[in-house]
Amino acid sequence: MKRIGIISDTHSYWDDKYLEYFESCDEIWHAGDICSTELAEKLAAFRPLRAVCGNCDGGDLRRMFPEILRFRCESVDVLMKHIGGYPGRYDPSIRSKIYASPPQLFISGHSHILKIKYDNTLGLLHINPGAAGLQGWHVDRTLIKLTIDGSKFKDCEVITLADPRKKIQNGYDE
Repeated sequence: MKRIGIISDTHSYWDDKYLEYFESCDEIWHAGDICSTELAEKLAAFRPLRAVCGNCDGGDLRRMFPEILRFRCESVDVLMKHIGGYPGRYDPSIRSKIYASPPQLFISGHSHILKIKYDNTLGLLHINPGAAGLQGWHVDRTLIKLTIDGSKFKDCEVITLADPRKKIQNGYDE
């Protein structure tokens, strides 16, 4: 059984909460747009890190991480790519790989939109953890924790992080 922390679109923004929320995790998976080798190294020093490079990641990160990563976790076939689309609307850059040999778990980022959706047609779980950084138009910063037990997924948890750009007064966002 493995507990996985899933993160994406940090865009160089470090938050100590990443480590707090991923304390119970065995591994961290980053779905791209890390944008900082220092951030990647901090995550990798904390827990084993699997990651893909995103469209905003520069040369150093592209040398550190592939564009597409396929691996097994427990008994689950996992495919990860930054720009991946969604069930029924997979990005052309990955669509043929998904349809030729569907993974059991497909993780992507890029949209900054948190989405967890089962693809009934291909029998796969799709996860986009949203965005954990500050850059972008997303309203909430999010992370995901997921347990993989053999071939089963369980205990999926969405974590919403406070946005330091918002002022809080009297318990209400301004």
